[in-house]
Amino acid sequence: MRTDLLTSYQEMIETALRQYLPPPEPSDLTAPVKEAMRYSLLCGGKRIRPVLTLAFCELCGGSPEAALPFACAVEMVHTYSLIHDDMPCMDDDDMRRGKPANHKVYGEDMALLAGDGLLTKAFETALSAEKTEHAAKAALVLAKYAGDAGMVGGQCVDLKSEGQAAELSLLLSMDTGKTVALIEAACRMGCIAAAAGEKEQEAAGRYALGLGMAFQIRDDILDLLGDPQKLGKNVGMDAARDKRNYVSLLGAGKAQQLVREYTEQAVSALEVFSGDTAFLRELVQSLENREA
Repeated sequence: MRTDLLTSYQEMIETALRQYLPPPEPSDLTAPVKEAMRYSLLCGGKRIRPVLTLAFCELCGGSPEAALPFACAVEMVHTYSLIHDDMPCMDDDDMRRGKPANHKVYGEDMALLAGDGLLTKAFETALSAEKTEHAAKAALVLAKYAGDAGMVGGQCVDLKSEGQAAELSLLLSMDTGKTVALIEAACRMGCIAAAAGEKEQEAAGRYALGLGMAFQIRDDILDLLGDPQKLGKNVGMDAARDKRNYVSLLGAGKAQQLVREYTEQAVSALEVFSGDTAFLRELVQSLENREA
């Protein structure tokens, strides 16, 4: 994969995130929540979602800089979901990206507010884009795929299915919401930033489905077989919470075969585009056997 391009995208994103969420002044009475927001937003990670936004914008003939507000917005939504996901009322996890979870550092009350703050900051950021028509369309996409019809809905299914026998169809329905939806928003927003048409946006959605499902199933494999130090989080959490996943349902071998099939689906979706798809093709292929 073109690691130089990946690094360039990641550096652009890191710089922009710090600009959109600068350190609070010492006299700022809201400093505690802003510090909690910055703690989780700026603690690293692969930045896959915002990278996809920039990459699809460039693939469709746009400037990555034009897509930066959308890229940062989707990362803010993703980070808020992780903060809330780690809390005791959700998945109850102590570690995230190799560091203590937000609520372990700032307390449950401030972690809850930090997640709320990032969610609303995301839409402020998306709507700050220079081209207001693109900003409105992108914000609508983000709202749709992050809400009850997307990520939030998937989380609901996830929580309600704990301790219950889960069929493959339920897992697929859950993860197209919980994981795929926000990835699809990221890809579609990149197309919108470049003023691409509906055909390109639909293809970006198919790519997101393949990548997102491959990513989630590989995550389930790593939850069983992964190295906590490489992952930066605890493993075995699904089993501890009596949650069914692709490994417990299919076995590690068949689950990895599904990863391969979804990866191939993502690659085939790129055939719609006339631009250079090498980076996006190699990105999804690199995630197929990831260890972190």
